[in-house]
This record gives sequence, C-alpha cells and structure tokens, in this order.
Amino acid sequence: MSYYDKHVFFCVNQREPGFACCNNHKAQEARDYVKRKMKALNLTGAGKIRINTAGCMDRCKEGPVVVVYPEGVWYTYADYSDLDEIIDEHLQNGRIVERLRI
Repeated sequence: MSYYDKHVFFCVNQREPGFACCNNHKAQEARDYVKRKMKALNLTGAGKIRINTAGCMDRCKEGPVVVVYPEGVWYTYADYSDLDEIIDEHLQNGRIVERLRI
C-alpha cells in the first residue's frame, strides 16, 4: 500500500521569455491555492492526498497542467473554479472531470 492515496503534481516550470510554460499562467499560485484548500478540507497526510510541485512535464503548449496519480489523469485549468471542480469531483469523489482532461 502506498503512503498516499493520490499524488497531484503541478507543473510550475518557468521558461525563458517568449516560450510557453505553465508558470506563465500563475501555476505556482494555483498549486498553493489547492494545497491550502486540501489542508482546510483535511484531505492531506498519510493515506490521503499529497500536492506536489513538479518541473517541466513537457506539455507546455497545453498548460497549465496538473496530473493526478495513480490514475495518470492529466488536466488543464483556467481558474480557481476549475481547480475547485477537480478537487470536488476527482480528488474527493473519484470522478474524472472530462471537460478539463487533456
């Protein structure tokens, strides 16, 4: 059994000016938002969900991107309401958010 039920990786990579990257879309702020919300919901810690920072995941043109393991489901998001939907639907209820899936 894994220490965590799920790992959620946010690409927060910053490339040189003029190149597509997730942090051009404030990915670090999005990751911090989700981490705070998950803690407030008591969904973090052993046997629960871990919010992780990742470097480039090589899907820059589809960014910003987040991936949920062990399912291997990739998402993009535009704002905090999209992130709330991923939390509510996928992380809490196990339902993939198809409209955000890439």
